[in-house]
Amino acid sequence: MLSRRLEPFVLIIGLVVLAALPLVFSLTGHGYLVSTMTRIVIYAIAAVSLDLILGFGGMVSFGHAAYVGIGAYVVGILAFHQFDDSTLLGIPGTLSGLVALPAAVLVSALFALVIGALSLRTVGVYFIMITLAFGQMLFFFFVSLEQYGGDDGLMMFEGRNTLPGLDLGDNVQFFYLCLVLLALFFFLCRRVVGSKFGRVLGAIRQNERRLVSLGVAPYRIKLVAFVIAGAGAGLAGALLANQTEFVSPSYMHWTKSGEIMVMVILGGMGTLSGPVAGAALFLLLEEYLPVAFDALGLPLFQEHWRVVFGPILILVVLFARAGLHGLVFRREGGE
Repeated sequence: MLSRRLEPFVLIIGLVVLAALPLVFSLTGHGYLVSTMTRIVIYAIAAVSLDLILGFGGMVSFGHAAYVGIGAYVVGILAFHQFDDSTLLGIPGTLSGLVALPAAVLVSALFALVIGALSLRTVGVYFIMITLAFGQMLFFFFVSLEQYGGDDGLMMFEGRNTLPGLDLGDNVQFFYLCLVLLALFFFLCRRVVGSKFGRVLGAIRQNERRLVSLGVAPYRIKLVAFVIAGAGAGLAGALLANQTEFVSPSYMHWTKSGEIMVMVILGGMGTLSGPVAGAALFLLLEEYLPVAFDALGLPLFQEHWRVVFGPILILVVLFARAGLHGLVFRREGGE
């Protein structure tokens, strides 16, 4: 196991390896894997955003995927009105990433502000249930929007968003955009958790009543963290919509929230870097376990790969409570 002091160097090496992967895939004739790695990077952003409130704030949200879906729909709806040459409440559509991506982040943050303002008045299982309820309300709301495809989803007929100097239709360039945004959001979250605000957030998770007795207002601290997490999830949703050039209500279903939570648990809650590894492991298992079972002549497990994935998660919870991060880095100084 490595010292936690080496974690920044490991993160830099990991970033360099990720940046080199498109070149490696190109040289080895596996260019199609760039799309898989892009999906991992996008879900890593969503996992890091959830870890901010789950691992550091102790807020178990089963509606986090709602903000992923909102971010995706902002991009998809703007693209739809661009293609349809129509407006939404007088606002014209656009494919410009300079408009669509910030709009997705802002709208997701606003929804997180409203939902968090109500949800954070509850605690424990009540908080879990109300976030789940809000997530499902949004899911069924977008299912009912027939203009935007309803349950069938919404295609981005004119392709991905555009950015000056970049061709986002090129998978390699789009991968690098997602990687840069992951690095920036990760750095932002590191600064947040390392600040006085982050220390107070961690203290709230450990003993909220004691902080109240000291005159600290936990509600406002948790709400700010909740909004930052919602904005990060919205960014992931906007990038996901661009990658697939498709938006679906399934992005915000509670099962998707569960998957993101599993990524955080697999990687290690309260670590930020752990959820990135957890997202990679989860999605690689999802991608290649069915292939492995097909090669072994086990078609039943090919379709129901989660039957094998479930015991893997149980083993992680039982024997590696700090997740993948805890298997690599040892805790020091009583952390």
